[in-house]
Amino acid sequence: MRDLLAVARANRFAVPAFNISSSMLLTGAIQAAVEADAPVIIAIHPDELAFVGAAFVKFALEEAIRAPVPVVIHLDHGASVTQVMGAIRAGFTSVMIDASESPLEQNIAACREVVALAQAVDVSVEGELGTIGELDEEAEAGADEVVFVNPAEVKKFVDATGVDTLAVAIGTSHGLYPKDMKPEIRLDLLREINEIVEIPLVLHGGSGNPDAEIAQAVELGICKINISADMKSAFYRKCREVLQDPILREPSSIYPACIDAMKVVCRQKFDLFSTTGKAALY
Repeated sequence: MRDLLAVARANRFAVPAFNISSSMLLTGAIQAAVEADAPVIIAIHPDELAFVGAAFVKFALEEAIRAPVPVVIHLDHGASVTQVMGAIRAGFTSVMIDASESPLEQNIAACREVVALAQAVDVSVEGELGTIGELDEEAEAGADEVVFVNPAEVKKFVDATGVDTLAVAIGTSHGLYPKDMKPEIRLDLLREINEIVEIPLVLHGGSGNPDAEIAQAVELGICKINISADMKSAFYRKCREVLQDPILREPSSIYPACIDAMKVVCRQKFDLFSTTGKAALY
């Protein structure tokens, strides 16, 4: 992640981190990246990892190595040092330690410990300041409400922990926004934070925000954007449609159309984040 996002920051684009919980979603994300000639991050949340199993990580790594574009395998929202170290042993090349709901000093202590352990084996570390909201029961765990990052704490946190990337809470939430809710990113906060630190910044919960806001966030220093709900919703909407045919039972008959539907969303994200064609920079 450290190397991947250094190029993104220098060239003002963001790399999508697609949350993956099946081989079909993995196939779709990597195929979309290859078609877009773009770098990609395969993110696996601990809940997703518990579902697919540690052996899935080895499969993902093999697919990443075979891909003709840069691919990072990233642990999303690791909740403890034990969980993060288990992910490193499983083969993740990048990990997140999320102690953002703890007081600042506890968050710093947890991140510092993970950084010392992970960087010793050349694994990148992402931390988080502020808290991301949670919109529905299918979304990754989040806070009941967004707690915006305090710019005054950012430099202290980065200097004290040595994290490679920083997720900042600036108004996004995990999951899909209800039709009557208008999401809004605090671009003023992002602009201030980007002037304080030089490491790549991360946006979680990037599925439902207006495209214009996301594009501005990339211009203002966001280098990694997590996408889960948009992509998975497209996949499973198509899956429900395909399964209306009661005869179909083979995965090879059911899933190709679902993967294609997912890839439409992925390709739109690559274009929106200015990632399309950027594999040539690596």
